[in-house]
Amino acid sequence: MSLATATALSAGYAAGTLSPVEATQAALAVVDRWNGEVNAVLLTDPEGALASARESEQRWGRGEPLGPADGVPVTIKDMFLTRGWPTVRGSSLIDAEGPWEEDAPAVARLRESGAVVLGKTTTPEFAWKGVTDSARHGVTGNAWGSHLTPGGSSGGSATAVALGMGAWSIGTDGGGSVRIPASFTGTTALKPTFGRMPMYPPSPYGTLSHGGPMTRTVEDAALLLDLVSGPDSRDWAAMPPTGGSFSGALDPDPARALRGLRVALSPTLGFGRNDPEVEEAVERAAADLEAAGAHVARVDPGIEDCVDAFHVLWFTGAAKVIGGYGEGALERVDPGLARAVHQYGLPATASDYLDAMAVRMALGVRMGAFHEEWDVLLTPTTPIAAFAAGRDAPEVWPSELWTSWTPYTYPFNMTQQPALSVPCGFTSDRRPVGLQLVAARHRDDLLLRVGHAYQQLTGWHTETPTLLTGP
Repeated sequence: MSLATATALSAGYAAGTLSPVEATQAALAVVDRWNGEVNAVLLTDPEGALASARESEQRWGRGEPLGPADGVPVTIKDMFLTRGWPTVRGSSLIDAEGPWEEDAPAVARLRESGAVVLGKTTTPEFAWKGVTDSARHGVTGNAWGSHLTPGGSSGGSATAVALGMGAWSIGTDGGGSVRIPASFTGTTALKPTFGRMPMYPPSPYGTLSHGGPMTRTVEDAALLLDLVSGPDSRDWAAMPPTGGSFSGALDPDPARALRGLRVALSPTLGFGRNDPEVEEAVERAAADLEAAGAHVARVDPGIEDCVDAFHVLWFTGAAKVIGGYGEGALERVDPGLARAVHQYGLPATASDYLDAMAVRMALGVRMGAFHEEWDVLLTPTTPIAAFAAGRDAPEVWPSELWTSWTPYTYPFNMTQQPALSVPCGFTSDRRPVGLQLVAARHRDDLLLRVGHAYQQLTGWHTETPTLLTGP
């Protein structure tokens, strides 16, 4: 039961063949068995979770569930406020004593839906990088080998989902932080259009940062997005309801979903370089879509690497949040974060910031024009598979900075487009490979429809992680 999807659990509850209490007990048992090895969950509340599960079981028994998520176990990345629990964001600068009296919008929506909140998952300090470790909480491992990084910054959530520590989780993504770990752990994650999922308090990384679903299937991602999207008065950028359901946008017939779809395959975006096994898996995924009826062509979007502009926006935000903790705070954070802030954040001027924003706007205009011709863009999520845990970059790599090995994710934070990562294969030594699908702003429905069709055609998302299958 621990690897059942949220959709399967909900169907089982409705049929009376599964129980919210049993599902919660199973998820907690996985935490007990594996968390000592992978360090994905930093706190749980078994008593509170089981009490919530019993209440859910009674509602299902009366035929009065709060909705399809009622009784589904969920974890929360420790960047989201959670009433009664500390939110320390992986940093020793934050006092866990609180008080902690408020839920972030997405957490509040999950509670209102009857979801069983199991606990909180690990993040690097202030979610600043593409792997998950911190001086405060240690190193998080991967479900496909605890010696491997799960990526980041939502690595704890990805490992939790992959192992069955809850059916799904919510994470944040400012430069790839739900998609990178989805790629490394063989799970599914969506960075929705900016504003689709309300965020509070505002991210220090400003309008680069999105919140998004982390699941095992696109079907679950659509359901979770239905739950956590919509306006919240605390987020002035939150978009109004779409008037429809993201789950309802999924088509049970993949051929019908893909017929006439214009798909641009760009393995490098015109400037990247991939591990051959990664590129082979992505090429195979494009062929699967074409065989099912999509029109696929190899086309680069005609953009340049925006990493320099991204660094200015990202690390000025980091400098601002660290500076709020007083004199000497920068000397007490992750040394890699401190180096990057010194190199990119502190020297940046207002003119540099405006120049970076100009790069961002030009990129958005270019991608808007691109999607007038192409419905969906395909790239690798990352050019490499998971590497050793506890490192910021692979061994013998030209740079320690996480953006040096994530060229395909941060551009779409710059443009605020929806981007989805789904599993599309493995390397020869069984490390997962992720396929990134990108659509025009506000076309989350199309993106989910295509991703769901791909998962109906393939079985990569159903593979069981190495830790659960043994040697």
